[in-house]
Amino acid sequence: MTALTLKPAAAPGPRADAIVIGVAKAGTGPVVAPGAEAVDQAYDGGLAGVLKTLGASGAEGELTKLPAPAGLDTPLVVAVGLGAEPEADAGYDAEALRRAAGVAARGLSGTKKAAFALPVDGPGALAAIAEGVLLGAYAFDAYKESPKDEKAKDGSGPLGEAVLLGGAEGEDGYQAAVDRATAIGEELNRARDLVNTPPNDLDPEAFAAVAQAAADEHGLTIEVLDEQALKDGGYGGILGVGGGSAATPRLVKLAYKHPEADKHLAYVGKGITYDSGGISLKPAGHNETMKCDMAGAAAVFAAVVAAARLGLKVNVTGWLALAENMPSGSATRPGDVLRMYSGKTVEVLNTDAEGRLVLADALWAASAEEPDAIVDVATLTGAMVLALGNRTFGIMANDDAFRTSLHEVAEESGEPAWQMPLPEHLRKGMDSPVADIANMGERMGGGLVAGLFLREFIGEGITWAHLDIAGPAFNEGGPFGYTPKGGTGTAVRTLVRLAEQTADGDLG
Repeated sequence: MTALTLKPAAAPGPRADAIVIGVAKAGTGPVVAPGAEAVDQAYDGGLAGVLKTLGASGAEGELTKLPAPAGLDTPLVVAVGLGAEPEADAGYDAEALRRAAGVAARGLSGTKKAAFALPVDGPGALAAIAEGVLLGAYAFDAYKESPKDEKAKDGSGPLGEAVLLGGAEGEDGYQAAVDRATAIGEELNRARDLVNTPPNDLDPEAFAAVAQAAADEHGLTIEVLDEQALKDGGYGGILGVGGGSAATPRLVKLAYKHPEADKHLAYVGKGITYDSGGISLKPAGHNETMKCDMAGAAAVFAAVVAAARLGLKVNVTGWLALAENMPSGSATRPGDVLRMYSGKTVEVLNTDAEGRLVLADALWAASAEEPDAIVDVATLTGAMVLALGNRTFGIMANDDAFRTSLHEVAEESGEPAWQMPLPEHLRKGMDSPVADIANMGERMGGGLVAGLFLREFIGEGITWAHLDIAGPAFNEGGPFGYTPKGGTGTAVRTLVRLAEQTADGDLG
């Protein structure tokens, strides 16, 4: 992980390999953003003109590198675009700062030390920059041949240290903002690591072992149900999905408890460590990235650990429903009927609609503890990707106010989301002639149908929301902002922010 250091805003730039400044887009050309006054002075006040000559405009995501003049204690100036210049006294949007810091951190791969002189008008802005640095500098190199120390030498490793200019240690809120960003950034990047790990090394048992190690490290309580315990408990959904694989399923309960908490949140994550589709085998071209089908469980895991590290005054329980969906002689067949943990029976019409089956068991288990709210997170449906694209997740809920609150939390956290309905008329399509419900319904609106299915397994009177993160959980394109190629860690910040608001008494 990139190390973060906090320095006073008024101090001269530290000795570093590069200094990062912000540039905004204005009608007359690029404008040097606040925080870069010392750098602009070194160019005799002409930095904006130099950047314009080099073709810079200040557009979001733009990166311009130029040699530093005499007087700066660094050989390199890195100008990163912040997008449109804000109106007077408005300040820069936190997400714009987060993305700019991420672009710069990624562009400084292989650099030992860089100073960040981006606009800071308070702890919130500094927190956004710190998050952007940690998330943008992320690299998954566990399976590369060169050791990490060799990568540092040849300039291919991530940025080593980021010195954040804009608030001194001891000033109100600044160090706390950096500490919060560090905890969230590190755990979010751990979720990315899990998503990126090949399925031959991350089966349900291995994932459970990661959770066990985290529980030991951070003082969490953990319970792991193996295949026999799942059979004894009647978890037919998880067993039905995992029955075709040599890698047996697990249900992991990971809990953080605060001694003064009076609220309890339950987070439930879909953890299909590899999804072949089962007997309803996925077509060629749709299997290659299915190691990411456990991204919901990774997000839940990371959020619980982050809540513990932050010491939030709220109880948070994470349920990781882990299975590998494979075809074999022991796999669930289309037409089979499973008896779920709730006692309800499900006719399986498509074994590739497996995520809702493992979630159903975990949701009912979570409901038994009667939490104040349940939020499940899942790479659940291709239909949601068709509806919202690759960067936005859908939010469904059994309570309109809670759905709206979650949407606001997600947007505040920098995670694009959209509220989706649960139309009652779609429920009839899941009626089964042989079971209480089928795992498939109408094809059109498939993401909403999946949400309606999950709602069947929520305990009476419990507030619940479902986040379908199928689009943004795994980035198959090039990196952008602070988002890398591969696992993104989406929903972690939303879950952590919800826990913070609940601890503050603001549960929607």
